[in-house]
Amino acid sequence: MADAAHSLLTGLRHLLLAHHKTLLDSERARYDHDVERIKSSGQLLNLVLRDPFFAWLHELSELIVLIDETLDADEPATAAEAARLLAQARTLLTPAEAGQGFRGQYFDALQRDPDVVIAHGAAVKAMATLEADGREKAE
Repeated sequence: MADAAHSLLTGLRHLLLAHHKTLLDSERARYDHDVERIKSSGQLLNLVLRDPFFAWLHELSELIVLIDETLDADEPATAAEAARLLAQARTLLTPAEAGQGFRGQYFDALQRDPDVVIAHGAAVKAMATLEADGREKAE
């Protein structure tokens, strides 16, 4: 059971990292166009950490960190912990037109950028596969 939870969380971590990169690339392009050109990766890092323009991405970053901490814990993750984190990811990646924070900004990003739409579809499909694989390994 612990191996199934570890596998699910590792897969979830990878898909969320890829999705985060897509969102970051999208927001960087928007910032370059709407605010000012980002001249270096150091400047981008500073903006991502401190500028309100990028603050909405922190919720996704924090979920990835939580998964990392769960994977690195002394005790192996349980199936229940893995299922809870998968459910949290699924909820977070459910856009909300009238939503606040991540889900509202995510809805807007989906309206603006076809790459985000493609990444969203891939993430939803991958989460469903991870969940199905986790159920099979648990049985």
